[in-house]
Amino acid sequence: MAWDPDRYLQFADLRTRPGLELIARIPDLEPKQIVDLGSGTGNLTSVIAERWPEAEVAGIDSSPKMVERAAHDHRSVAWQMVSIEDWSPSSPVDLIYSNATLHWLDDHEALFRRLRSYLSVTGVLAVQMPDNWGAPTHVIPQRILDDGSWSEPAAQSMMRDRLSKPDRYRSWTQPSDVEMWRTTYFQTLTGVDPVWTWVTGSVLRPVLAHMGPAERSRFEELCKEGYRRAYPPASNGETTLPFSRLFLVARAR
Repeated sequence: MAWDPDRYLQFADLRTRPGLELIARIPDLEPKQIVDLGSGTGNLTSVIAERWPEAEVAGIDSSPKMVERAAHDHRSVAWQMVSIEDWSPSSPVDLIYSNATLHWLDDHEALFRRLRSYLSVTGVLAVQMPDNWGAPTHVIPQRILDDGSWSEPAAQSMMRDRLSKPDRYRSWTQPSDVEMWRTTYFQTLTGVDPVWTWVTGSVLRPVLAHMGPAERSRFEELCKEGYRRAYPPASNGETTLPFSRLFLVARAR
């Protein structure tokens, strides 16, 4: 399931904004070790490196194309190609940052307890995850795939809601001082079928990877039709896409 850096960066400003706001909410630190889990193209990792220039910053991602792009564009960071499930630090980490990545992983209780255990005495875990599973962006393709006319690999690859209730994340990151909030961004998209273009760079990527040309073409037309009804463009051609995200900043104590 390969990532396409160019497709992902097509909405770079909109995808980056929540990550920048998460960085801004991280408390004052004097970190020595920082890790960005799911660093992607490295745009946010480089911002972290600029904020804490004295720290050793590592970017972790499992996509060869993303790591290659990041290493080419941002040379001041140590890039590692490894899955988050297989990653563990050699020493306690002062800041573990993850923007729009952990929702791809299963068993959040084990995951968040493990990440909390990697923090230094006053280390910080800062996480942002999409929280819009009931939105048409997700419901429309899921209903289409549930009609039984699709190949099983494609039908079973639709991403599901892995997020838990906020109080559980608070519990799983103890002992720490936890701040959580949820923000809905009303994003302005332009162009032809912009919602389809948005989701094909993220949530529908694994579905499309399991489809042949004919199946993909049929699926694409059905999704586009549904998205046009759910997100009709304004008279000026702009489309508003509400997108909610869950934020967590936990400081060890």
